[in-house]
Amino acid sequence: MSFSENKLTVRSSADLATAVPYLIGFHPGDGSIVVIACRDRRIVFAARGDLPAPGSPAHHLHELTAHLVPVVQRQQPITDLVIVGYGAQGHVDPALRAVDDAFTATGLAVRELLRVTETRIFNLTCDDPACCPPHGTPFDPTGSLIAVHATVAGLVARPDRAAVASRFTTDDATDDATGDGIRHATNEATARMAALKTAGSTAVYEAGAHALRGALRQHDGGARLTDDEVAWLTVLLTHRPVRDLAVDLTQPHDQHVTFWAEVTRRADKPLVPAPATVLALTAWRCGDGVLAVLAAERALQLDPDYQLADLLLQALHAGLPPSVVEQAITGTHPNPSNPNAPSGQE
Repeated sequence: MSFSENKLTVRSSADLATAVPYLIGFHPGDGSIVVIACRDRRIVFAARGDLPAPGSPAHHLHELTAHLVPVVQRQQPITDLVIVGYGAQGHVDPALRAVDDAFTATGLAVRELLRVTETRIFNLTCDDPACCPPHGTPFDPTGSLIAVHATVAGLVARPDRAAVASRFTTDDATDDATGDGIRHATNEATARMAALKTAGSTAVYEAGAHALRGALRQHDGGARLTDDEVAWLTVLLTHRPVRDLAVDLTQPHDQHVTFWAEVTRRADKPLVPAPATVLALTAWRCGDGVLAVLAAERALQLDPDYQLADLLLQALHAGLPPSVVEQAITGTHPNPSNPNAPSGQE
């Protein structure tokens, strides 16, 4: 079995357990369940969810499967699945079997059910003690060649979801220490924007295009944006045609994910939704669904009515490809000759 793009070969349950954090971007904690969809022995999709807490009503697990099953079905064609649960036997094993039943009832073949408890792997679908001993198979994720090869291939497994979010957020102490500079710069940029608007939407769009191209070029060259540059860019992004142009100019590669993560992290809090949404779409296009979800959630946390972030989050939860949202944006994206046309996104 191998990853579809990075061509990392998975030969055993231990290899697969080591690979999961690189598939989803972070190490899943106890109570997690990961569904891995394969097509002709190649991993093409992975979805993670939280199992209901021990003792929860049965309908909570039904709700989880009702969400996971259609998400995985949309990845067709799929030849088989591997389902991995994390935690104690009494909690995880019954849930794994229930999820297995839900998938097999739809005609999807589940090849393996695996439970990871601390540093041991238990195979619920194999009764051969020679390969799958009842006391589990020990594995060392840090010493595996899979971890080495994944790192060389540029894949990252962060400790947890909070570590993923830390790429584009700051803690309160850091925010208090550095926020005055960006707030002052944002106040000046807001006044500059008010003056620019008197010249009309075309002037705002042209300023946005100039700022976006300059900022991306500067980042690609290895230079860091100043507070004034971040503030001006984030104020310009409040103009929807500029935000949509940002989506158009941003390329699906790690450099631009890093760029939008930094802009989102440094932006004055009220202006975070636009760069966070561009970050979400960029991460999604790069295959980093976890970062995309967290960035979209951050945008909506600060502005629950930010419609593009809401659209992104719905599409991510549904397991749709990013092209669906890209087509929607492209269909309403204004061209430079007519920046006054409505973008239709919010």
